[in-house]
Amino acid sequence: MADMVERVPPARPHHKLTADGRRMREVLSYSRRGNRFTPSQAAAWEAHHDGWVIPDEAVDDPAFSLPRWFGRTAPLIVEIGSGVGEATAVLAAARPSYDVLALEVWRPGVADTLWRVAEAGADNVRLMSVDAVWSLEHLVEPGGLAELWTFFPDPWPKTRHRKRRLVDPAFASLAASRLAPGATWRLATDWADYADQMRAVLDAEPALDGGPVPRWSERPVTRFERKGIEAGREISDFAYVRTA
Repeated sequence: MADMVERVPPARPHHKLTADGRRMREVLSYSRRGNRFTPSQAAAWEAHHDGWVIPDEAVDDPAFSLPRWFGRTAPLIVEIGSGVGEATAVLAAARPSYDVLALEVWRPGVADTLWRVAEAGADNVRLMSVDAVWSLEHLVEPGGLAELWTFFPDPWPKTRHRKRRLVDPAFASLAASRLAPGATWRLATDWADYADQMRAVLDAEPALDGGPVPRWSERPVTRFERKGIEAGREISDFAYVRTA
């Protein structure tokens, strides 16, 4: 089972074409990594993916419905880049009356999340590996989010790669439109220049109000945060509320 490899279908990003119909190279906020499972990941996948993982192809069904996959209608929280689920499991277990959709394209991370969610008893979590921008645009109604979490997104530290960062004006506008009035977008990063970018972008979004906040005490310290601390980087937390 250690050699188990899941086929990774396209994450359904936007497909842009040139004027003459040629496919343009996509600029994505993530990169595909290896998807080989360890024995424990394979076991978690086998035990739980049928119940808690939404297959990529499911979103192609015109009748696709998130409440149907959760088995109920409840306030929705989306986490973008759930990693190995350290924050997901803890925060979702503390919010049983909410549905938590965790978006993560790295399948071994999804498998790790499955056992953490099971251990925490957080059966209000569903996981999906579809592109986060596409998912918010097509699967979440305007005003449909009770909360949005973006913890330690890929910092793309090289200058030439910064166009791939998730938090940019276009995404801020989309995210704000999906938050319900009064709902909060929580973010954290350990890269100072990305923190500066987040603040500049989100301060400029007219539908949001907020800024830097003390570390959110409910958020567990994840391995990404520990790596940043060990490297001497300062952790920046932000909270922005939709006001309009």
